Amino acid sequence: MASIHKNIPINAPAHEVWDAVRDFGAVHTRLAPGFVIDTKLEEGSRVVTFANGNVARELLVDCDEDRRRLVYAVVSERVKQHSASIQIVADGEARCRMIWIADLLPNDIAPYVSSQMDLGCAAMQRAQSSSPNGSQGAERVGQAPS
Repeated sequence: MASIHKNIPINAPAHEVWDAVRDFGAVHTRLAPGFVIDTKLEEGSRVVTFANGNVARELLVDCDEDRRRLVYAVVSERVKQHSASIQIVADGEARCRMIWIADLLPNDIAPYVSSQMDLGCAAMQRAQSSSPNGSQGAERVGQAPS
């Protein structure tokens, strides 16, 4: 099983970034605008539309307020296994780190998923570092279709 780890420094307090992460239905407006262009909530899940046109159903597995950790799983016929977590760790009062881990099968999709996560990291870093409430105007992040 491939395991992808991203460790993203963010110039914003941990509680503000966590507030955007835990807002499960607002990925497109608060957490990663431009990388995600739409999010629709359904019973226990969200349907996420990415800027490259891909659509994914993500099940909410856990939202741990004390640890500032959100876990979700992607449900797809093309992907055998994809679970991920995002955890926010304080780095002083005005900064934090976002630790994003994805475990997936088949292994051969790892390079594509990792490159998409890199684009997502850049969008989250821009959105969370640029505004006191973690939101800004959305701008599409250029991506090659899968």
